[in-house]
Amino acid sequence: MGFLSKLKEKLGSQSSEMFEEPEQGYVELGSEAHTDAKSKLMVRPFVIDEFEHIKPILDSLREGHTIALINIKPLKDKDLVELKRAINKLKKTCDAIEGDIAGFGENWIAAVPNFAYIYRGPKPAKGEKKEMEEVAEYEE
Repeated sequence: MGFLSKLKEKLGSQSSEMFEEPEQGYVELGSEAHTDAKSKLMVRPFVIDEFEHIKPILDSLREGHTIALINIKPLKDKDLVELKRAINKLKKTCDAIEGDIAGFGENWIAAVPNFAYIYRGPKPAKGEKKEMEEVAEYEE
Protein backbone atom coordinates (compact mmCIF):
# COMPACT_ATOMS: atom_id res chain seq x y z
CA MET A 1 0.00 0.00 0.00
CA GLY A 2 1.39 3.41 -1.00
CA PHE A 3 1.72 6.46 1.10
CA LEU A 4 -1.17 8.27 -0.59
CA SER A 5 -3.46 5.29 -0.10
CA LYS A 6 -2.70 5.21 3.62
CA LEU A 7 -3.30 8.92 3.86
CA LYS A 8 -6.65 8.60 2.04
CA GLU A 9 -7.74 5.90 4.51
CA LYS A 10 -6.88 7.98 7.55
CA LEU A 11 -8.50 11.16 6.26
CA GLY A 12 -11.61 9.44 5.03
CA SER A 13 -13.49 9.62 1.80
CA GLN A 14 -14.23 13.37 2.07
CA SER A 15 -10.72 14.37 1.18
CA SER A 16 -10.12 11.60 -1.35
CA GLU A 17 -11.05 13.98 -4.18
CA MET A 18 -8.06 16.06 -3.26
CA PHE A 19 -5.58 13.24 -3.95
CA GLU A 20 -7.01 11.91 -7.19
CA GLU A 21 -4.74 11.82 -10.20
CA PRO A 22 -5.22 14.76 -12.58
CA GLU A 23 -6.43 14.04 -16.08
CA GLN A 24 -3.75 12.94 -18.48
CA GLY A 25 -3.66 15.98 -20.71
CA TYR A 26 -1.48 18.90 -21.37
CA VAL A 27 -1.61 22.63 -20.99
CA GLU A 28 -0.96 24.68 -24.06
CA LEU A 29 1.41 27.59 -23.50
CA GLY A 30 1.63 30.61 -25.74
CA SER A 31 4.34 30.19 -28.34
CA GLU A 32 4.60 33.81 -29.34
CA ALA A 33 8.14 35.12 -29.15
CA HIS A 34 8.68 38.12 -26.93
CA THR A 35 10.75 40.31 -29.20
CA ASP A 36 9.73 43.59 -27.68
CA ALA A 37 11.92 46.35 -29.11
CA LYS A 38 11.91 48.10 -25.72
CA SER A 39 13.72 45.20 -24.06
CA LYS A 40 16.68 45.30 -26.45
CA LEU A 41 19.62 47.64 -26.44
CA MET A 42 20.26 49.72 -29.53
CA VAL A 43 23.55 51.30 -30.59
CA ARG A 44 22.61 54.17 -32.83
CA PRO A 45 24.77 56.65 -34.76
CA PHE A 46 23.80 60.31 -34.93
CA VAL A 47 25.23 63.32 -36.77
CA ILE A 48 24.89 66.85 -35.45
CA ASP A 49 24.78 69.46 -38.21
CA GLU A 50 22.73 72.00 -36.25
CA PHE A 51 21.94 72.51 -32.56
CA GLU A 52 18.37 71.37 -33.24
CA HIS A 53 19.66 67.93 -34.30
CA ILE A 54 20.28 66.97 -30.66
CA LYS A 55 16.55 66.57 -29.89
CA PRO A 56 16.28 62.99 -31.28
CA ILE A 57 19.48 62.09 -29.41
CA LEU A 58 18.08 63.41 -26.12
CA ASP A 59 14.77 61.60 -26.68
CA SER A 60 16.57 58.31 -27.38
CA LEU A 61 18.73 58.65 -24.27
CA ARG A 62 15.72 59.45 -22.09
CA GLU A 63 13.97 56.27 -23.26
CA GLY A 64 16.91 54.37 -21.78
CA HIS A 65 17.53 51.74 -24.46
CA THR A 66 19.95 53.56 -26.77
CA ILE A 67 23.69 54.03 -26.79
CA ALA A 68 24.30 57.11 -28.91
CA LEU A 69 27.43 57.49 -31.04
CA ILE A 70 27.44 61.10 -32.12
CA ASN A 71 29.48 62.58 -34.96
CA ILE A 72 30.11 66.24 -34.07
CA LYS A 73 32.42 67.09 -36.99
CA PRO A 74 29.84 68.93 -39.16
CA LEU A 75 28.84 71.27 -36.31
CA LYS A 76 32.47 71.61 -35.17
CA ASP A 77 33.46 72.81 -38.64
CA LYS A 78 30.47 75.14 -38.80
CA ASP A 79 30.06 76.82 -35.38
CA LEU A 80 32.07 76.12 -32.20
CA VAL A 81 29.69 78.13 -29.99
CA GLU A 82 26.74 75.99 -31.07
CA LEU A 83 28.85 72.86 -30.59
CA LYS A 84 29.63 73.82 -26.98
CA ARG A 85 25.96 74.54 -26.40
CA ALA A 86 24.96 71.15 -27.82
CA ILE A 87 27.57 69.28 -25.75
CA ASN A 88 26.45 71.07 -22.58
CA LYS A 89 22.85 70.07 -23.28
CA LEU A 90 23.92 66.45 -23.83
CA LYS A 91 25.94 66.50 -20.57
CA LYS A 92 23.00 67.86 -18.59
CA THR A 93 20.70 65.19 -19.98
CA CYS A 94 23.21 62.43 -19.21
CA ASP A 95 23.52 63.76 -15.65
CA ALA A 96 19.73 63.84 -15.30
CA ILE A 97 19.31 60.21 -16.42
CA GLU A 98 22.45 59.19 -14.47
CA GLY A 99 24.11 58.12 -17.70
CA ASP A 100 27.62 58.71 -18.96
CA ILE A 101 29.11 60.78 -21.78
CA ALA A 102 32.63 60.95 -23.17
CA GLY A 103 34.43 62.02 -26.29
CA PHE A 104 36.58 59.65 -28.29
CA GLY A 105 38.73 60.86 -31.07
CA GLU A 106 38.33 64.44 -32.17
CA ASN A 107 34.95 64.12 -33.84
CA TRP A 108 32.92 61.60 -31.85
CA ILE A 109 30.99 61.52 -28.57
CA ALA A 110 29.45 58.48 -26.90
CA ALA A 111 26.44 58.90 -24.60
CA VAL A 112 25.01 55.95 -22.67
CA PRO A 113 22.04 55.40 -20.33
CA ASN A 114 22.33 54.69 -16.60
CA PHE A 115 22.99 50.93 -16.84
CA ALA A 116 26.25 51.45 -18.78
CA TYR A 117 29.45 53.36 -18.32
CA ILE A 118 32.23 54.41 -20.67
CA TYR A 119 35.69 52.94 -20.12
CA ARG A 120 38.29 55.66 -19.74
CA GLY A 121 41.45 53.61 -19.23
CA PRO A 122 43.19 52.46 -16.06
CA LYS A 123 43.22 54.81 -13.10
CA PRO A 124 46.47 55.40 -11.24
CA ALA A 125 46.74 53.44 -7.99
CA LYS A 126 46.33 55.27 -4.71
CA GLY A 127 49.55 56.62 -3.35
CA GLU A 128 51.10 56.61 -6.79
CA LYS A 129 52.30 60.06 -7.68
CA LYS A 130 53.55 61.45 -10.92
CA GLU A 131 57.27 61.92 -10.93
CA MET A 132 58.14 65.48 -10.12
CA GLU A 133 60.69 67.33 -12.09
CA GLU A 134 63.88 68.28 -10.36
CA VAL A 135 63.30 71.18 -7.99
CA ALA A 136 65.98 73.80 -7.60
CA GLU A 137 66.92 74.65 -4.01
CA TYR A 138 67.53 78.24 -3.09
CA GLU A 139 70.21 79.19 -0.64
CA GLU A 140 69.49 81.76 2.01
